[in-house]
Amino acid sequence: MSNLIKLLPDAVANQIAAGEVVQRPASVVKELLENAIDAGATEIQLIIKDAGKTLIQTIDNGCGMSETDARMCFERHATSKINETNDLFNLRTKGFRGEAMASIAAVAQVEMKTRLVEDEIGVKINIEGSSIKAQEPVQTSCGTTFSVKNLFFNVPARRNFLKSNPVEMKHIIDEFERVALTHPEIYFKLTSNGNSLFDLPIGSLRQRIIGVFGKNFNKKLVPIDEKTTIVNITGFIGKPEFSRKTRGEQFFFVNKRFIKSGYLHYAIMKAYEDLIPKQTYPSYFIYMEVEPSTIDINIHPTKTEIKFEDERSIYAIINSAVKQSIGKHQMAPSLDFEAETSFNVDPVKAGDEIKMPQIRVNENFNPFETKEKSGGSNGRITKKDSTFELPKCDVDQQQALTSLYHDNNLITITDEDEEEDDQQAIVEVDVTRKIFQLHSRYIFSQIKSGYILIDQHKAHERILYEQFLETLGAKKATSQQQLFPVKLEFSSSDFAILTEIWDEVKLIGFDIEKFGNTAIAVNGVPADLRQTDIPGLFDKIIEQFKNNRDELKLDTTDSIARAMARSMAIKAGKKLSENEMTLLTDQLFACESPYFAPNGKKTIVTVTLDELEKLFN
Repeated sequence: MSNLIKLLPDAVANQIAAGEVVQRPASVVKELLENAIDAGATEIQLIIKDAGKTLIQTIDNGCGMSETDARMCFERHATSKINETNDLFNLRTKGFRGEAMASIAAVAQVEMKTRLVEDEIGVKINIEGSSIKAQEPVQTSCGTTFSVKNLFFNVPARRNFLKSNPVEMKHIIDEFERVALTHPEIYFKLTSNGNSLFDLPIGSLRQRIIGVFGKNFNKKLVPIDEKTTIVNITGFIGKPEFSRKTRGEQFFFVNKRFIKSGYLHYAIMKAYEDLIPKQTYPSYFIYMEVEPSTIDINIHPTKTEIKFEDERSIYAIINSAVKQSIGKHQMAPSLDFEAETSFNVDPVKAGDEIKMPQIRVNENFNPFETKEKSGGSNGRITKKDSTFELPKCDVDQQQALTSLYHDNNLITITDEDEEEDDQQAIVEVDVTRKIFQLHSRYIFSQIKSGYILIDQHKAHERILYEQFLETLGAKKATSQQQLFPVKLEFSSSDFAILTEIWDEVKLIGFDIEKFGNTAIAVNGVPADLRQTDIPGLFDKIIEQFKNNRDELKLDTTDSIARAMARSMAIKAGKKLSENEMTLLTDQLFACESPYFAPNGKKTIVTVTLDELEKLFN
């Protein structure tokens, strides 16, 4: 029998290794930026074309490389960061594996120009699919320029798995932010398709955070500072009232390296317990300095996972430091995010006459008196000279809907078995039964079998969701023009998300146009939009879209419909007039799925007289 085991060719081995290191354009960005930092650069430019699929270029003013080092850097396991095994436990650099450049060169067309500070001329190397195509002297500035072109050109299957440009660009921005936030002492610039997205001058850590996430972030942050023998902690945490419903600006850094840790995240969430609503998340930027010998980062090629020698102690220190910072800056708990901020109560003015509340009693009221009503079948219902079918539901639910409508003098009922003249069976209506609101949150109405409660926020969310799905499908919506355009500024990451859903937002009825690198002008809004806080609305839409896409894995159309509905629905705490409650009820029962909100939670609860009676037993 012939031998079966063979040594793989270098090109094949490099492509296999590249599968771990280079997963998407953002992986290349991370490796190139970290190499530039390790080279001692104080200025780093990142240039992107077509979300990195066409070009990823870094230009740095670091130490540069000699001709021999320039060629060696593309060899597997070639690195200047470590010399022996013990060096793995005393790492002060970003890279150390010696895999990044070899992996990138295996799946892309790479051009590198580099020059040492003391040399007058540099060297240019062109490499493609691990094969060096050219090497020649070149006139270039000191430092190194990497140009990675046509990523995965020789692995078409991998290229086909890449997402849309906005999605890939979002990942690139994430990697850029993580590196830039770690090094405020370095100037960073990011350009995408000729547009400058970030221009971050050298400054303090707070200035860098504001430069990345916008000026509005300044008022949201309070400092955190704790020095111990185990770990030194610095950075900033967000005020509770600015917590969000999606995990956004949450960062851990260990020895200037971004890491992910669910365990340490829980330490922070415990510190915020009872200060923020459930299922909301605060922002935090936690920078930890520990002895390199007490951690192990040689776990995964992405180097975002880490092992601590004493993780429990670090957990306790972070939790205590966050609590101390919260107490020191007297941060108060926040209110319910779903509640309206106004109470619809007119303030008492000076000189106004104050009257005691009056109690009126109906002396003729008899609680044991009942009224007989003629009934009709639960078929077609006629309201305001229009006829429509009841939504699909079981018999009990149809009876509840029918009872709700005629009890509130909204309909007359037509029996399906009547003659062709469609003579209406007029229902005698008890006009004393009114639809009303409970705690500015629920709509209450009596029905024959008991009563029903409608959650006004979830109900309106269901209504809007189905309307938006229909609008997106029809690709036609009406827009109401603003008297003056509203200019909105976004962080680069949020702007990348907005770019991803740009077409859908316009289809909903927003008339928007780009106004600078990360800003838009809102010229018009959907015709039936009630909310006037346009900046807050866009923040909620982006936040909800991120949550729907990342956690629920929804497609863009369904995700944007849910995000818009969630953001624009009337909130708990909003006082509604009787006409508004009636309209909301009408629209809800006209929906295809009136009984559940888009997230699957109930919109309607029915309580029968039997169930009510049991409560008193």
